[in-house]
Amino acid sequence: MRVERLRHYIDGGRPPGARRVYPGCRDRTPPARSAAVVVPGRVYFATESPVWTSGRGFYDPAAGGVAWCVAHLVTARQFSDIAAQEMYRTPGAGAGAGLAGALATGRARLGPGRYETLLCLGTLAGVPVLTFTAPWRMGDVELRRPAAPYVAHLAAGLAATGAWGRAEVAAYLAGCPGARGHWTPEDVGALMAAG
Repeated sequence: MRVERLRHYIDGGRPPGARRVYPGCRDRTPPARSAAVVVPGRVYFATESPVWTSGRGFYDPAAGGVAWCVAHLVTARQFSDIAAQEMYRTPGAGAGAGLAGALATGRARLGPGRYETLLCLGTLAGVPVLTFTAPWRMGDVELRRPAAPYVAHLAAGLAATGAWGRAEVAAYLAGCPGARGHWTPEDVGALMAAG
């Protein structure tokens, strides 16, 4: 959600707190703009991320509730390259084929793993809002606590939009399944205050 984190997908490199170096997109143009978005469903944390050594974030559009997100305006080619990097594929290989299906039907499954399902959540100012997530539902996997650097990136991204106050962001993230019971709003607020 954080544009600074997104730049590691676009430009390449290793985000602070992460264990992976990303190759970057073929087109390194920064996002034209970013905006806060609220969509039906839930953000939750599950499985083990080798990048963060903790739970990673997923989106379940069918779960009750709402998900707070940040939409970054990138090109279709950049979206394909970002998705490919999350699928541990080479930019330019793989994810572009699913864009047409996701735009036509709202969903395209490129593989069985996490982040291999592309979703179209509607439009924003006439531009499709796309994301990638796992093919499973939130209730199908064991929830897992996210790591502090990961939570800090998410919190910073949500707060940077100006749509929500810092206390609201802290309460929202602490309440997401997988974080709830492991992170308090005060804990998340302390991460945000630490920068």
